[in-house]
Amino acid sequence: MEVFALVGPLYRRVQRKIEQDAPRQGLSVGVRAVLDLLREHGPMTVPQMGRAQSISRQFVQRMVNDAAADGLVEAVPNPAHARSSLIRLTDAGRTAIEAVVAREHALLREAADVLTTADVDTCVRVLSRMLALFDDPEDNS
Repeated sequence: MEVFALVGPLYRRVQRKIEQDAPRQGLSVGVRAVLDLLREHGPMTVPQMGRAQSISRQFVQRMVNDAAADGLVEAVPNPAHARSSLIRLTDAGRTAIEAVVAREHALLREAADVLTTADVDTCVRVLSRMLALFDDPEDNS
């Protein structure tokens, strides 16, 4: 329970920081999340993105629509499912998310003074295991 007590406030603080930088970066938190997911995993459907982030398909669709309106993503045919297009980054989208991630990494480097690589590796292992414990089998459909 101590981990949950820390993860929630940490998540909200990071989200507020991203929102504060949004006007300078030109991306909302939701659009940023979609772009980063596509950067990490390549083209995905809206339902796949929703499952990956444990958020509703409707919310992801709104973020995809916003990103598409700004020319950051585009829909392409999905050979596996004719009615569910794949969403992929455009060159402008890739440039935008790479710039955002580079700024975020620069900010996070400040933590290197107090956290070792082993600390971070342990944290990632623990949080990944906790996430798996709460995996919803319904989300894998």
